[in-house]
Amino acid sequence: MSYIISFDKQKQIIDKLNYLFPDEDSLSVYAEIEKLIDKYSGLISKKDTKSWLDEKDVFLITYGDSIKSKSQSPLKTLHNFLNKYLDGYIKYVHILPFYPYSSDDGFSVIDYFKVNEGLGNWNDIEDMSDDFKLMFDAVINHISAKSDWFQEYLKGNPEYNNYFIETENSPELTKVTRPRNLPLLTKFNTTSGEKSLWTTFSEDQIDLNFKNPATFLKIIELLLFYVSKGAKSIRLDAIGFMWKEIGTNCMHLPQTHKAIQLYRDIFDIVAPETLIITETNVPHKDNISYFGNGNNEAQLVYQFPLPPLVLFSFISGTAEYLSKWADSLELVSDRTTFFNFLASHDGIGVIPTTGILTDKQREIMVEHVKSNGGYVSNKITPDGKEIPYELNINYFNAISDKNVSLDININRFIASQSILLSIIGVPAIYIHSILGSQNYSDGVKETGRFRSINREKICSDMLDEELLTPTSLRNKILTQYKKLLKIRQAQKAFHPNAYQKVIFINNSIFALHRQSQSGNENIFALVNVYSSKLDIEFQPSVYGVNAHIFRELVSDTELRSKNDKISVCMRPYQVMWISEI
Repeated sequence: MSYIISFDKQKQIIDKLNYLFPDEDSLSVYAEIEKLIDKYSGLISKKDTKSWLDEKDVFLITYGDSIKSKSQSPLKTLHNFLNKYLDGYIKYVHILPFYPYSSDDGFSVIDYFKVNEGLGNWNDIEDMSDDFKLMFDAVINHISAKSDWFQEYLKGNPEYNNYFIETENSPELTKVTRPRNLPLLTKFNTTSGEKSLWTTFSEDQIDLNFKNPATFLKIIELLLFYVSKGAKSIRLDAIGFMWKEIGTNCMHLPQTHKAIQLYRDIFDIVAPETLIITETNVPHKDNISYFGNGNNEAQLVYQFPLPPLVLFSFISGTAEYLSKWADSLELVSDRTTFFNFLASHDGIGVIPTTGILTDKQREIMVEHVKSNGGYVSNKITPDGKEIPYELNINYFNAISDKNVSLDININRFIASQSILLSIIGVPAIYIHSILGSQNYSDGVKETGRFRSINREKICSDMLDEELLTPTSLRNKILTQYKKLLKIRQAQKAFHPNAYQKVIFINNSIFALHRQSQSGNENIFALVNVYSSKLDIEFQPSVYGVNAHIFRELVSDTELRSKNDKISVCMRPYQVMWISEI
């Protein structure tokens, strides 16, 4: 062992192994972890010394082949696009699963350690990591039925004997949380006879057995391998389902949290700048539990209530519910923050609005999405009730009002995105949002899957032509988006951990006071989510800002307070970022 691990860190890891594997020799498991740390410590780049995120950090979410060219691999095409259009605006790039896969658009992985040949190779990934910080997906709850791991299990290879979860149907399994309306167990023929295996998401996605130390160690190796290949952040996909205990709902179990904490321990040793991001599409309380104590678990958690609450605000013309929710947000430490997004490769989840919006309000969103060309995915509750789970639609179409002009809908969309850029946390922008894409209905017809509506593959030549045409939708969206990004990156008050206070001015105005960590810079971020002009005023001194001259950064105009009040008339869907001078 050449890599030195402190005694305290050794004890932390061993204690967690004792908890996770009470019937195993934890010291032998720890010895294997030491070997992995020693192996990968010399392969992981130490050039990134930045310790935490700041206001300049913005994520882009994309598939490896969201942009395609006939002349080069999709990963090279994506890299060229990023350098051409987003250099200086985007720091992190989340490339959705780029491994060989058999279904679910990449989330049924055949080989975790390979790049899908249709996208490129590891050299393409590592080249991109020289210009952008990359987020890799760790799709570790399950693996493809076409994978070597599972095929060797079916053949009876003893190395994979306990990699998967064999069980039989029992009444206790009815307690298990189900993300989709599919059977929990799937029967497979093996050399030892027919076996019923745990398949949370589909019969092609076989759940891994983390109670098996060999499986657990293989995933640790995988995570270290990803960091060695340029990952600066690791997204733990569907991580809430990871650990199974029959008789429970098998969600957010203590063992799952303990495992993430162990991953964090290992990263702290080998690559402390690596960020862990947990993806848990669940109510807010469960979601933020993955922060742990603020220093021992995920640094970022997905902010799932944000997309539906922003959408509801523009549909209803009231920001009341968004404001009340945002007012409740608190960070547990200065090294944790929220991973904010509005659109993604998936749809807009509505379950996270539980306790915030009513069933009737969710139904308003459902009907709006349907009328704008979208779809609705439902799930069955344990009591047999069918409820909306996810709205499948491009976010531009979701925000749009089909009764107004395209330019007004562009204003509505940019206003929604300004909320993403101004609220506490770090913003993550889906590539189809920054490119002004719309519903890809042909994709739904081709695949039969609702989520394809927001997973279009764009021809690079066509994209270039549209982005270089000033009158095109794509050009207008990208130009306005980049303007907001450039302003944001210059304001320390938009640091992911900067102070935030919701200002309750008017139900149709979403307003925030953001203050830099030093206390020297303040911004009042306002958005009118209503279709009419609104006269508003607020008192800066109430928020500790005693200046009298301000600058509205979006329009680059001067404002003056009168009698210690700022009074403005906000146009429909106008964005104002007001900074003291």
